Order: sequence, then structure tokens, then C-alpha cells
Amino acid sequence: MVRVVRATQVEIETAVQALRDGELVAFPTETVYGLGANAQNPAAVRRIFEVKGRPPSHPLIVHLDSPRYLHRWVRDVPDSAARLAEVFWPGPLTMVMPRAPNVHDVITGGQDTIAIRVPAHPMAQQLLTAFGGGIAAPSANRYGRLSPTRAEHVREEFADTVRVILDGGECQIGLESTIVAFEDEGVRLLRPGSVTAAQIKGAVGELLLGAAATSPRVPGSPPTHYAPRTPLTVVPSGEIDAQAEAASAGGRRVAVLAQRLPLRSHKYVTWINAGRRPEMYGRDLYTNLRTLDKAGCQQILVQAVPEGERWDAIRDRLLRAASSVAESDDGTGTRAVLP
Repeated sequence: MVRVVRATQVEIETAVQALRDGELVAFPTETVYGLGANAQNPAAVRRIFEVKGRPPSHPLIVHLDSPRYLHRWVRDVPDSAARLAEVFWPGPLTMVMPRAPNVHDVITGGQDTIAIRVPAHPMAQQLLTAFGGGIAAPSANRYGRLSPTRAEHVREEFADTVRVILDGGECQIGLESTIVAFEDEGVRLLRPGSVTAAQIKGAVGELLLGAAATSPRVPGSPPTHYAPRTPLTVVPSGEIDAQAEAASAGGRRVAVLAQRLPLRSHKYVTWINAGRRPEMYGRDLYTNLRTLDKAGCQQILVQAVPEGERWDAIRDRLLRAASSVAESDDGTGTRAVLP
């Protein structure tokens, strides 16, 4: 079981003061760690983009401690959004709605919509309640790289750049939130997460899947994202051993993320068995990829995950990671091809 801890009063007061001073604070949510700034301070929010190397057109999520403050950020709350909030907030669901007039462009990427979430992690709730306002926060990592699910991951990424890092232990879910938007009377799923399509349908009825031409840009939507530095390839489930053996021929070091143990040992292969339970696999995904990224290998092979919506968010993250062009040890660019 993942241990969820609460911050001391001193830690919370220090973090709140940092936010009020226009500085950045890293904090845990149930999904991943966020890199937060006072959402009403445009200069502080721009600092997020500078630190992460994030394109300014890429919108941020504003975190609130309660839906009762939605009116400060959202111009109009659709009825279906109100129903989803009742069912899934606090929790790992982000909703994109028309922004209020006072919301600055730096948060929305210049769009007329704003992404809002009420996180469930007790330390995030402590911080948001004590701060008394919205905190704009993407994941606390360099843009396009693996999201952090432990405080140590944030320290590895940013060292002394971030004044306060609240350590809430390992994130319980480990994958970014589900994102939905609203079109006329409909709800559209724009990013899969631990809140599944079936669960959303159960709350609102019909659900549109995938971005349309008119859909807003949302966090994590680029085709290349969530990537380790080592080139990553997803391979068919039944071929993982054969491909690991072939890729490691001649002493080439290869890393493998699979759902089982290897059929036999491979001398130059670092192998992680992530198991067959989607909740555990998803929770540990970024930690496992970070471990393999540090293993000194030239390639990461990932066994393709099963079909089914319980694996949809994991499959989405792996697809984006495998679409990245990474620099290998010999300086050549490698683009992975999905099966």
C-alpha cells in the first residue's frame, strides 16, 4: 500500500508564503507531483514555463480545494460538469470549461477555456486550503519528460530551482488526470486517466472520444510526451524475449519493461517485471522508466500492454513516450515504431 502523509504546519506555512512571494512550490497529488504557482500572479506562472522549458501555448491546470470556488475561474459551468464534479471531485479528473474574464492568457495558452481540477491528495488539500486560492500546476518535470511520482524525482529535475518541495510520499495513481471538455450538450474525453470512459458515461450518459478539430489544447496532448531520454520502443507482447535477445546481440545493453519475468536470463538485458495489474503497473510506470533510463542502456523495450480501458491511460503514455526522438549514447537520433 502507498503511504500518504500530511505536511506539518510549518511546511505548509513556508509553502504558502513562497506562493505569495511569487515563487514555485512542488507538491504531491494523487496522480503526479505538480509544479505550482499562484494562479493570479502572471509573472509567477510564467516562471513555470521558464523552469520546465514548456511552450507558452501549452495550457496549465488550475487546482482548487473545492468546487465552490469555480465561479472565480469559470464563466459558465455546464450541467454535465456539475454532475461530474459531484461524482469525481476531489479526484483525478480535470475539466475544461469557459474561462472567467479575469483569468490571464498565460494560464490558458491564449484560449477561451480553462482546465480545473480539485485534487484528492491530503497534502494538496492542506496547501490549497491554507493558500486560499488557485494554484496553476503542470507536472513537476522538464517539458516532455517523465512525470514525477516521488519528491526525489522533483529534486532530480530541479535541484535548487524550486524553493519548496512538499514530500507527500509516492503518488497513489502515478498517471496524470483524465481530462474532459464540454461541447454544446456533450462531454468529450481528451486525455485518458484513472477515471475511465465507462465511469464518465455512467455519470453523464454519452461520451465523445478523442480530440476534434475544434477541441481546446490540453496538457499532455502533444504526440511526443512522457518520454525517457533513452530511446523507447513498444513491442508485441509475445515477442519481448526474442526482441530483447536480438537487440542485445554483440554486447549492446538493453532495458526491458515487461508484465512477467523473462523466459531465460539475458546477459546484457536489464529487466523489470511490472506485473499484470493495471493499477499497480500505472502507479509504478514512471518510476520504472526512470530506473531503466538510468541503467546505462542504449534502448528500452516495453512489452505491449493488453487491450481494455483499464489499460488505456497506460497505453496512451507509452505511445507518446515511444513517439519521441531521443539521443542515444552514440549521438544518433532514433524514432521508435509502434507495432
